[in-house]
Amino acid sequence: MRQAQLSQAAKLFAHMQVTSQAPRQVGRLIGHDGGMLEVTGFPRPIGAGAQVRTSDGQHIRAEVVGFRGSRAVLVPLDQDAPLENGARVEPDSAANMVQVGEGLIGRVVDAMGQPLDRKGPVLANGQWPLNGVKGNVLDRGRVLRRFDVGVRAINALLTAGRGQRIAIMAGSGVGKSVLMGQMIAGAEADVIVVGLIGERGREVSDFLETKLAGQMHKSVVVAVPADHPPVLRLRAAARATAIAEYFRARGKQVLLLLDSLTRCAHAQREIGLSLGEPPAMKGYPPSALAFIPRLVERAGVDSRSGGSITAIYTVLADGDDNDDPIVDTARAIVDGHIVLSRQLSEQSIFPAIDVGRSLSRVMADIVTDQHLAAAANYRRLWAAYEENRDLILMGAYRPGNDPTIDEAVERRGQLLDFLRQSSRSTISADDSIAALVGAFGA
Repeated sequence: MRQAQLSQAAKLFAHMQVTSQAPRQVGRLIGHDGGMLEVTGFPRPIGAGAQVRTSDGQHIRAEVVGFRGSRAVLVPLDQDAPLENGARVEPDSAANMVQVGEGLIGRVVDAMGQPLDRKGPVLANGQWPLNGVKGNVLDRGRVLRRFDVGVRAINALLTAGRGQRIAIMAGSGVGKSVLMGQMIAGAEADVIVVGLIGERGREVSDFLETKLAGQMHKSVVVAVPADHPPVLRLRAAARATAIAEYFRARGKQVLLLLDSLTRCAHAQREIGLSLGEPPAMKGYPPSALAFIPRLVERAGVDSRSGGSITAIYTVLADGDDNDDPIVDTARAIVDGHIVLSRQLSEQSIFPAIDVGRSLSRVMADIVTDQHLAAAANYRRLWAAYEENRDLILMGAYRPGNDPTIDEAVERRGQLLDFLRQSSRSTISADDSIAALVGAFGA
């Protein structure tokens, strides 16, 4: 009889996995100040998850972000929860794992992986670490294959490659999200992962209905609006990247779009300042600037699986300042950057790409010499006009003094027309290159 009971008990608990035989450590909440929770008896590492019992008997999730002496400092992942002094705090091992799998395709989830699209639970049984898997740097392959994004100016002048990390930099209202939508429509990718971080709530549904229209059959969206706690914005960016890593490990060609990297840095700034970090450049603590390379470096080519993550990050230049610390940090770590010009957008030139200040660091490795020469000729004429713009507009420049400037002035309209493209149109890489070589080739 006893043997039968033991056998039945073993079957009931067979699905449970005990990772450690050590006693489970339970902490107590003793402080709540500025959105930070101080907990005693909870020696867990930074980034570890926790569950805090509320006064109404429910649980909220939290994350360890620092220490003050022997006390752990946690950030709650839920707002306005009824917390009380002495509340029980338990470890949450599942908080650092991301639910992944084919069941995510076509779904919209939040920072914690909960569905937002009212299509029922997400049927994905795989798991992937939220902060990625540490690997050998030599497993990162080179960018040697062209990536078609469907935008003529980028395909021809700033040619992207599979596994490249690209930053789209501009001030507010210049067209970053519109350009991202164009690139989604024209991209050659097996899976598209989109992270909408800190967006206005209205823009999330607008992005789904316009930018991702016709692409949801191969897309995964992680969305966290601006009114959510900063730690959720950071987790959303990490979750979107982790999902992309999972598909890359299975040999997929993944397009990862994160809008925006600046709001992630703002979230890290809020947390860092709350923990007492000293503000450095323009109020950003060191942790806010260190967060960017940690996130961006997770994208790229995996030489073992053959998969790749081509990542596009939007970066908001506060006050159109392209020397902003976030802009400068992002520009230094990515493999190429696209700068959008407010001056061009005010002339109704879209996409408003400032060719002279934009760059693809992998272009020379993935295009032909003829294509490279034509792009260099275009840039030569663009730079000649921009450097002498004031003289030309004031009438101080006399035609005939410099043949390059003369040609740049004569072909200015042709240069701008090459940039113009309807947001609803898609132009292939081959057609883009043929148009460039035909118009500006030697």
